[in-house]
Amino acid sequence: MNSATVARAHGCFHVVTGAWPLVHRRSFEAITGPKVDVWLLQTVSGLLVVTGWGQIRAAGADPRSARRIGEGAACTLLAIDVIYASRGRIRRVYFLDAVFQVLWLTAWRRSFPS
Repeated sequence: MNSATVARAHGCFHVVTGAWPLVHRRSFEAITGPKVDVWLLQTVSGLLVVTGWGQIRAAGADPRSARRIGEGAACTLLAIDVIYASRGRIRRVYFLDAVFQVLWLTAWRRSFPS
């Protein structure tokens, strides 16, 4: 995939996964577990939507910026997923999200050959 395609795909992934708990928190929590701090869930969700929208907008004109946004978000989410799922603080299903983050990082690396 070229960088613009990765940017659009990753951006859409962020918009959809970010919007999900905002649109239907009950189904999100059925999979990821109940959330004590709903405000934090909503904050992270909103930030993912904005991140994704930024990637989509930058896809054609500035794919390097889209890559920096995407890789930064993927690294952050990967670290949180692995650290807190390993400690049992969040459900093990977040390891699946960690796999997705590794796949996004791989896609970005392949879209910008050295």
